[in-house]
Amino acid sequence: MRKHFFTLVAAVCLLQYTASAQLTTVPDGGNRKASVLERIGLTDVTIHYDRPAVKGREGKIWGELVPFGLTNPGFGTSKAAPWRAGANENTKIEFSTDVNIEGKPLAAGKYGFFIEVGKDESILIFSKNNSSWGSYFYDPKEDALRVTVKQQPLDKSVEWLKYEFTNQTANSATLALQWEKWQFAFKVTVDVEKYQLQSFRSELRSNKGFDHEAWVQAAEWCADHNTNLEEALQWADYGINGAFIGQKNFRTLLVKSKILRQFNRATEADALMKEALTLGNMNEVHGYARQMLADKKIKEATDAFRANYKKYPNTFTTNMGMARAFSSEGNFKEALKYATAALAQAPDAANKSNVEGVIEKLIAGKDVNQ
Repeated sequence: MRKHFFTLVAAVCLLQYTASAQLTTVPDGGNRKASVLERIGLTDVTIHYDRPAVKGREGKIWGELVPFGLTNPGFGTSKAAPWRAGANENTKIEFSTDVNIEGKPLAAGKYGFFIEVGKDESILIFSKNNSSWGSYFYDPKEDALRVTVKQQPLDKSVEWLKYEFTNQTANSATLALQWEKWQFAFKVTVDVEKYQLQSFRSELRSNKGFDHEAWVQAAEWCADHNTNLEEALQWADYGINGAFIGQKNFRTLLVKSKILRQFNRATEADALMKEALTLGNMNEVHGYARQMLADKKIKEATDAFRANYKKYPNTFTTNMGMARAFSSEGNFKEALKYATAALAQAPDAANKSNVEGVIEKLIAGKDVNQ
């Protein structure tokens, strides 16, 4: 009895060892594992899938290899299963924040992705079950979202199934499954502003909040996007006056001035900007003046160019600033004097070529800022 017991234990151990000793091999049928990730705003969209190949089955994929509608796979618990949108395991798609799919809301999370393929239009299915094999255990009760789209024909056949992101914008992208000569595409949209502000609020309470530049960066983003201005003004002020970290410098004052101007508090904004110009270095003030020119704020630009020249006279940068200031006022003769002086000070060939172009414009009586 004792002998039989040890023989049984030895057999079990051998089986366990054999199972754990299995080597990694190419998936059956040559299907390839793949994943693709795109960041939209601060939202990561990731899809993991297996890539089957057409393998000479042109014209026999849709409606044959991939049946139309729901089918009984003959195994598992599902009697009406959609296509697994790939091969082998579940195709999985994950969103790091809430998103909208074709305008419909979908919560952050990882989903099994299936397609009920039709002849003219198909149903995209995002299932809460992302861990099953294929669609053998598909259950419609686990659907988180269903979206109907029209598949699109492709001009060129795609041999290996793939997912691609296209049509990217600041807050959206189109994700498309492409295989053989069909494409199933859907638009993913995110609330960039919502999650950017959430990120700012979280990070400003971390170690990053011990640097005045972090507060100014958050405030500046809000100013540039004309949003969340009340809180942005608090952030900007903390960047200037915050205990232990606040700094009064060109950038901190500039950002607060921009926000005050958006509140139509022009007197306060002008006073801050006047102080900022006295604190800025040559390149900071020159960059500010160039931005004012781009915004068609000619007086602010010319005042900054002249203040910069007074502080840093007869340098390449300030001579070019004066040339732009006089040109914006239509005084091309005076502008030409400063541009000519800048030409002799050009630090490299690229800048020299740029100044030569400026001089040509001025001689022709054209504004170099246009």
